[in-house]
Amino acid sequence: MEDTKTFFGACPHDCPDACGMIYKTEGDKLVSVKGNPDHPFTRGALCVKLNDFDAHHYNPDRILYPMKRTGPKGSRQFQRISWDEAIETIGAKWEQIIAESGPQAIIPYNYLGNSGVLNGLNVGDPFFNRMGATVLERTACGSAHIGGYLMTLGPSIGTDPESFVHSKTIVVWACNSVSTNLHHWRYLADARKRNGARIIVIDCVKSKTAGQADWHIMPKPGSDAALAMGIINVLRQDGLIDRDYVDQHTVGFEELMTRAAEFDLAYVEAETGVPAAEIRHLAHEMATRQPTAIRVGIAIERNLRGGQAMRAICCIPALTGAWRHVGGGILQSPAWAIPMDTVAMSRPDWIPEGTRVVNSLQIGRALTELQDPPIRSMMVFNANPAASAPDSERIREGLAREDLFTVVSEHFMTDTAAYADILLPATMAAEQVDIIVSWGHLYIAYNEAAIPAPGEAIPNTELFRRLATRMGYQDEILKFSDDELINNHITWDAPQLEGIDLDYLKTHGFARYQVGSPDELAPHAQGAFPTPSGKCEFVSEFASHGNFVGPPYRQGYTAMQDGAPLDPLPGYDRSEASLVNAGVNEKYPLRLLTPKSHTFVNTCYANEEDKVIKLGGRQVWLHPSDADQRGISNQAPVDVVGPTGLFSAHAVITEDVPPGVVLTPSGFWRPEDRSEGGTVNSLCSDELGIFGRAPTYNGNYVDVVLNA
Repeated sequence: MEDTKTFFGACPHDCPDACGMIYKTEGDKLVSVKGNPDHPFTRGALCVKLNDFDAHHYNPDRILYPMKRTGPKGSRQFQRISWDEAIETIGAKWEQIIAESGPQAIIPYNYLGNSGVLNGLNVGDPFFNRMGATVLERTACGSAHIGGYLMTLGPSIGTDPESFVHSKTIVVWACNSVSTNLHHWRYLADARKRNGARIIVIDCVKSKTAGQADWHIMPKPGSDAALAMGIINVLRQDGLIDRDYVDQHTVGFEELMTRAAEFDLAYVEAETGVPAAEIRHLAHEMATRQPTAIRVGIAIERNLRGGQAMRAICCIPALTGAWRHVGGGILQSPAWAIPMDTVAMSRPDWIPEGTRVVNSLQIGRALTELQDPPIRSMMVFNANPAASAPDSERIREGLAREDLFTVVSEHFMTDTAAYADILLPATMAAEQVDIIVSWGHLYIAYNEAAIPAPGEAIPNTELFRRLATRMGYQDEILKFSDDELINNHITWDAPQLEGIDLDYLKTHGFARYQVGSPDELAPHAQGAFPTPSGKCEFVSEFASHGNFVGPPYRQGYTAMQDGAPLDPLPGYDRSEASLVNAGVNEKYPLRLLTPKSHTFVNTCYANEEDKVIKLGGRQVWLHPSDADQRGISNQAPVDVVGPTGLFSAHAVITEDVPPGVVLTPSGFWRPEDRSEGGTVNSLCSDELGIFGRAPTYNGNYVDVVLNA
C-alpha cells in the first residue's frame, strides 16, 4: 500500500463557516476529505456541499488543459493547446487591444468562487491595475449589509459567534443558518440547552432554520426596515431603553426617537404583515431577556433599501444595552479582525486617474452598451456570471459577441466558460497553497497543497505570474512566490496575530485571533465603537460622504464612487421599498425570492447530479392559493416568467411561502437541452440598491404558468 499522509485544509468557498479540513492522501491520490476535529468552530463536521469533496476533485468533467474555441461562441467546441500558445494568444490580443483602444477596453470579472487570500477576490487586482484596465466593482453580496453596519457601528467584530452560547434571546434575522451557516447553528442549539435560550427567526418564508425556531416571524419581503423601526418605537414607548448606555455610548438618540415615532404599530403591521401584538412582544423579549444576540444575514440587503434595514437593526443592541453582556449585541461578520493589507494586495496606486468603474451586477449592460471604449476583452476567473449575475440573458448576448475576446479560467464547462475564446484549467483546493480567512468566525487557517494538480491545471497565483511575464510587467509583487504573497498580504505584526506566524499555521493548521475569549468577550460593554465618534452612531457621520463601496471590492480603488446622498438616520420609505420592476406587476403579480441553495454554493456543484437530486431539482414554491388560481398542481412542470426571460422548474405547493410570493433556490446552470428556460437570474433585474450598489435579486415580479 502506498504511503498514507494527512494535510491541513480549509474550505475555499464563499461561506461564513470556512471549515477546517484534513486531506488524506495515498501516494498522489486524494482519498478523503474530512472535517478537522480539532477546529473549535467547525468541530470536525462538513456540510452536505463538502461531504464528498475528495470525489469533486476527480469529477470526470474537469477542465485539465488549456483550450481554444473552434466553433461558434456558446457551442462548447474547443481543442487542446499548450500553455505557451494560450499565454501568447492572450498577450498578443491584449497588446493589440491596448494599442487600438487603450487598456480600459479590457475588464476582469471575478468574485469569490474561491475565497482564499492568495487565489481569491484580489488575486488579479495588481495585474489589472498595472495594466490600467477598467475597474470591476464587485457587489454581488454584502455591500449594503456591510455599509449599513459600518455607518452605525464601524468595523467592529461584533458579537463573537462562539459567545452565542451565553445568549438567552437569539434573533436570527434574514439568515437561513441551517443551510448557509450550519456550524453556527450548533452554538445556538447549545445556548438553548444550556440557558434555555429562545431562538427567534425572522424570515419571510419558512426556511429550514425557521422550522427549527422557537418562534418564526414572517414579514413581507423587503419590509425588514419597517419592522426594525417598529421595534425601536416600542422600546421608546414602553420604557425599554437603557438610557445609561445610550447616554454614554451613542450619538443621535433624540433624532432616532423622533424618526421612530413615525412608526406606529398599525402602520408597521400594514407594511410588514406582522401583527402589532407580535411586534410589541418581540421588542420586549429583545430588551428584557438579556443577553440578546442578533445574527443578521446578507439576505437583508437584496432589495432597493436593504442598507436602511441593516442600519435600523444595528441600533437595537445599543438601545437595549445588549452590548453590556457576553453573548449580547449583533453579529454581522467578525471579518473585521482579519489583518489583511488590501492596499499591498491590490496596488490601487497603479490605477490611472479617472479610470472608469463597471459594476459586476451590470456586466450585461457593459458588454452590450458601453462605449468610449467598448469592452473588447474580458477575463473571467472565480466566477460564473452567465448563471450567477442578474439579467443573464443580456450577459449571454454580450458574451456571444464575436468581437469580444474572452478568457476564462475554470474547473468545469460552465455557462460562462462555454463562451470563452481561451479556456484555462484551474486547480482545486487540495492542489494549491492558500490562507483561508472567515467572515463567520474568528479563525485563520492554512491550506496545504496535498496532491499534484491534475493535467496542466495551475493556481490563480501562477496564472497571473505567467500573464505578467508575457505582458512585460517587471514589478516585484507580480513575481512573488506564494509564500511571499502570504507575507505581503497578511499584517503579521497586528495585535490579533500576536504569537501567530506562517510557520505556526503550517504546523497547527489554524489559529484563533487574539481578541479575547468567547466566554469573556463583550467588545462594546464600555462603548469604544470604531466609528468617527467612538460611539454607536444612530445619526451617521459617514453618511455625509454619500453612497460608497469598500475598496477591497473595487480592486482597492477609492475614486469614482457613486456618492449619492444617504439618509444619516435609519428609516423606511414605502416608495423607496418599491420593487425594481414594480411597473409590470399587473402582468407579473408574484414577488420572486431567490435564496441560497442547501446543496450548492452559489453556482458551484450545480453540475453534480447528486447535489441536484438532494436539492429536489429545479423547484418553484407557491402558496396553495396562488397555485389554485393558476390550475397548478404539486410537481407540475411550470415556467416562471418575467419581463426579461423565463426559468423552467416543477411546482412545489406549500404554505412555507405566503400568498403572493414564489421562491426558487438560486445556483442552477442553464439547461443544455433547450434554447429557452435559462437560470433564475434570467428573471432578475440588474438595477442596483440605493445602499452600496447592492443587488436587488429579491425585488422582482414574475408569474408562474403551466409549461405547455
